[in-house]
Amino acid sequence: MALFSFYLFHLIYIVLFSSLCFAADPTVSYDFKVSYTTASPLGVPQQVIAVNGQFPGPLINATTNNHVIVSVQNELDENLLITWSGIQMRRNSWQDGVLGTNCPIPQGWNFTYQFQVKDQIGSFFYFPSLSFQRASGGFGPVIINNRNIIPIPFAQPDGDIIFMIGDWYTLNHTALRTTLDSGKDLGMPDGVLINGKGPFRYNTSLVPDGIEHESIQVEPGKTYRVRVHNVGISTSLNFRIQNHNMLLVETEGFYTVQQNYTNFDIHVGQSYSFLVTMDQNATSDYYIVASARFVNESLWQRVTGVAILHYTNSKGPATGPLPEAPSDIYNQWSAMNQPRSIRQNTSSSGARPNPQGSFHYGSINVTDTYVLRSLPPDTIDGKYRATFNGISFVNPDTPIRLADVHKVKGSYKLDFPARPLNRPTLMDRSIINATYKGFIEVILQNNDTKMMSFHMDGYSFFVVGMAFGVWTEDNRGSYNKWDAVSRSTIEVYPGGWTAVLLSLDNVGVWNMRVENLDRWYLGQETYMKIVNPEENGETEMSPPENVIYCGALSYLEKGQNHGSSTTSIHGEKSKLLYSLLLALSAAMLIIS
Repeated sequence: MALFSFYLFHLIYIVLFSSLCFAADPTVSYDFKVSYTTASPLGVPQQVIAVNGQFPGPLINATTNNHVIVSVQNELDENLLITWSGIQMRRNSWQDGVLGTNCPIPQGWNFTYQFQVKDQIGSFFYFPSLSFQRASGGFGPVIINNRNIIPIPFAQPDGDIIFMIGDWYTLNHTALRTTLDSGKDLGMPDGVLINGKGPFRYNTSLVPDGIEHESIQVEPGKTYRVRVHNVGISTSLNFRIQNHNMLLVETEGFYTVQQNYTNFDIHVGQSYSFLVTMDQNATSDYYIVASARFVNESLWQRVTGVAILHYTNSKGPATGPLPEAPSDIYNQWSAMNQPRSIRQNTSSSGARPNPQGSFHYGSINVTDTYVLRSLPPDTIDGKYRATFNGISFVNPDTPIRLADVHKVKGSYKLDFPARPLNRPTLMDRSIINATYKGFIEVILQNNDTKMMSFHMDGYSFFVVGMAFGVWTEDNRGSYNKWDAVSRSTIEVYPGGWTAVLLSLDNVGVWNMRVENLDRWYLGQETYMKIVNPEENGETEMSPPENVIYCGALSYLEKGQNHGSSTTSIHGEKSKLLYSLLLALSAAMLIIS
């Protein structure tokens, strides 16, 4: 009887704990409560969006192939969605967190995101995607670490330092979107924040007294991995650390050829990581600066973020002028040399045990070319709107893939033009009908007056070309066909173009947008629908059990217990544990 009990107990143990896992890969879980709080980052009290009471929000720390569970409780007074910048959710656009793929989380509701960071490493961030909310916060960093069996292409750093930089207004997101809805530009921001804090008072006339600034303490002689994310609204920022070199090593999930920079341009939505060695003497602290780029510096002087780098043996505070910004404001060709210098490290492994450069993208035949042209905002049907190829996107009432599953007609159109058309601008729900396993060329033509950042959800693309002027087919001769960096967000200079190549191997419906928040809010986005024509139920994940219904499918929504942030997964685990304990008790009674 004792032997039987032993085997029965272990059988139940195996069944229980194998059932609690999604698969062999580990799971990391987070509970997020998204709510308002009051902060004064620029000395003016204002309403900001916090995650678990933090502004910016907490770090999500995962490892390649981990399953990530994030339970989000919406305690705002409006709908909410969280999206994951640069994280490629393989076959799972249901978790993408944008209106074309998800119904919003209503006020007081909970939604649990579940996805795997399959074959990914690097530096990313999350943020709220609806209603201009990112302008009030709600963002936070994501780190995806290498598995232990995959070496990183540099010595293990002594620590991680994260900077979330971005332009900032003292008006909250509701006031800012009202400004845009009225047909006005937002104007110059009120400042630049570093990790949710205002500038160190390096200048008594430009910076008021009493503003809290960020201070980072480091050990002399040690090397840190410095991860920088531009989470702002629309301003490109130049990042620099006084007297310190920054060795670029990674951007948005791919290791780069290692190059030293004294300053670096980081555009809206972009993420980079550098190695910085604390090799200076400690006679004083050092400035960390994030200043507005490609603007009139005399007018934008106050729009500068300043933090402090403090050596543990520092002998005094930082003093004197800030380290100088680049002086090429009137020579953008020179400025463009920096992004052109970024190359992929083709000899290092990324998330898999093979070199990143083993995918020979330059020898693959292009199956389709799309030219996406951005123009300055214009009035369409009495509304101030922004466009791609003359179309200002209107989000569907019923998310695209959900409409497909339930055969809802008229939710969207598969007629997005591959080239700009000679016709009046219009508002529409037009998306790209892409070919599964195609290899496409996308030309981002910026005919607007400001620097743009272009982003693609669900994918990374090879940045093969960048120049000023209007793109023509002759420009293909200048493409980098060997070691172009792969990433998910790329700048496009005003009056210029950027060319990217993209392998369409991730089925789903994926958002393509300008990452500049004002232009995105005004409609400068579309979606790419990629469906396997031989779909057998295995190439794309099914809608999650906790899917929220809206639009034409609102009648399917059963509601939820608004007061609980416990995930359904945790509930199912508890039920399974209870059932197995009952079975064990019953078995022991039979034995006795």
